[in-house]
Amino acid sequence: MLDTLQTFETPEGVELGLKLAGPAPRAIAWSIDFVLKLVLLVMSLVLLGLGGVGSAAQAIVYFAVLWLYNVLFEMFTNGATPGKKLMGLRVVNTNGTPVGWGGSVLRNLVRFVDMLPVLYGFGILATLLNQRFQRLGDIAANTVVVYQSPPSPPATATSEAAEPLRVPLSVADQRWILAYSERGSRLSKERLVELAEVLEPVTGKRGEEAADRLSAHGNWLAGRS
Repeated sequence: MLDTLQTFETPEGVELGLKLAGPAPRAIAWSIDFVLKLVLLVMSLVLLGLGGVGSAAQAIVYFAVLWLYNVLFEMFTNGATPGKKLMGLRVVNTNGTPVGWGGSVLRNLVRFVDMLPVLYGFGILATLLNQRFQRLGDIAANTVVVYQSPPSPPATATSEAAEPLRVPLSVADQRWILAYSERGSRLSKERLVELAEVLEPVTGKRGEEAADRLSAHGNWLAGRS
């Protein structure tokens, strides 16, 4: 297997999936970035002709390409270097949230360990032995490389007619029902039923009837007719 799907559930009860990128697409993305880095370094050699100031500028460019290239792109372009972007990949935390400065810096610092002894030997070995295809830098930073997901459609309200609540509920429970109604279009029918049956004392129903009744309560709470 070169790729796999990791699923996890958010606190709101929404199941999300991350399609993990295997060694092959990551290697191609790395190759693209390597060529771009090499081009930048070759272009910076012209600065050496400017004397001492040029040498200092070339050293800064060298440092930026070697140490900051990956971090800056990951932080300012949604977790994707140019190579990853061309391959449809991005770096995220293992829980699906965007990678932060600390995680990005750490995973790229450990990259130099992954490169040992030659040609990313340790890094390739780690990805082949890890179910999440994490190299050592990813393990240290708790990050993964995933395929970019298409933008999610906006949440839409369900079409059931509004129906008043039959029992008094706390504000927190009412908010939960509102969220259920508004996000229902993103969940499978089976998941909607499973969640709705948790509130059987409120709906008095089970199965699909429970899901419809709970959505109708949500429409009523939102003031929809």
